[in-house]
Amino acid sequence: MLKRLCIVVLFAAVLGYFEAAVVVYLRAIFYPAGFTFPLSEFGGTALWNRLLLTEIGREAASLVLIFTAAALFGRDRRQRFAFFMTIFAVWDISYYLWLKVLLNWPGSIMDWDVLFLIPMVWAAPVLAPVIISAVLLTFAAVILCRCRCGRLLKVSLTDWLAFILAGVVVVVSFCIAGRHITEPHFQSHFSWVLFALGPALAGVVFLKCLLKSS
Repeated sequence: MLKRLCIVVLFAAVLGYFEAAVVVYLRAIFYPAGFTFPLSEFGGTALWNRLLLTEIGREAASLVLIFTAAALFGRDRRQRFAFFMTIFAVWDISYYLWLKVLLNWPGSIMDWDVLFLIPMVWAAPVLAPVIISAVLLTFAAVILCRCRCGRLLKVSLTDWLAFILAGVVVVVSFCIAGRHITEPHFQSHFSWVLFALGPALAGVVFLKCLLKSS
């Protein structure tokens, strides 16, 4: 499993480079004077709309790649789910590391970024998605360790619904902020309290699953 995990991490890091490379090109096209919040423009022109649709398609394709890789590397559904979380988290973290190498950005972990475009614009300080990635990596590491020892994690339907709710809370916090990225007081529209409810709920439910699986 260790060899496959190393390949998974390498795959995710390379995927993060592709993501960062695309952003380098997009910023050169649309923000030659610098990418700063609030954004001076986001959509409207024919070129914007065409490239925006292209970028949405690319994001969807990236998700398909992640699902496909997880399905290929994992030997059962638990491993596949753990590898999915690993790839997603390493992809996200390496994306920011590559941007730092290529653009010397972000200057701070609190710099804002456009995170995603499906089904609408997500935005938040860089710290927020990094926190989510750290949580996913922690969950994945525990699941893979238990799989290696033959100890399965018991997750009920109620637990799954709670995990889904936690994810929805995080996405909603990002989407609320994403609606205001061109406004002067954009920062006030991201609620750290609302965001924190997501990983906190997920952490509590995961701990509950661990305790009943011991």
